[in-house]
Amino acid sequence: MWRYLAGGVAALLMAGAGVFLFQSKATPEPLPSAPAAQTAQGAAPAEELAEVPEAPDRTREEKRFDRNDKDKNSLISLAELQQPRRKAFAKLDKNGDGRLSFEEWAVRTSDKFAAADKDKSGTLTRAEFATTAPKRKPKTTPRCDCRAEVAKALAEAEE
Repeated sequence: MWRYLAGGVAALLMAGAGVFLFQSKATPEPLPSAPAAQTAQGAAPAEELAEVPEAPDRTREEKRFDRNDKDKNSLISLAELQQPRRKAFAKLDKNGDGRLSFEEWAVRTSDKFAAADKDKSGTLTRAEFATTAPKRKPKTTPRCDCRAEVAKALAEAEE
């Protein structure tokens, strides 16, 4: 019985603390803007800064259309749309007869199997199969650590 009473009191205390925290009126200190920091150091005011050129707004569909319009006549023919597929087919059609046999289609898998089958038994052991795992690209770090740049700019502004 005492457990239930203690649990109820603890729940009420936690709910009260939550209400208190959510109703607090604390606001973070605003960060100085970059032009204001420059004018404080005696640099050119914001009005004299050069305007940044804007790139033309093209939708995703416009970009996709332009990629497929090979002769740039603002029309896409069936041949233009099939061209990438023809190149992929030609790579697979090793004997050039215009037909794709199963062996030609599965040549990559067959080559991978042959390379992994070290003992040439026609079967793969667990160790041999493990060598066929796809090679993962390492995760790249972001090009820009914006937090470090902002901290650096704020440090320079304070000087």
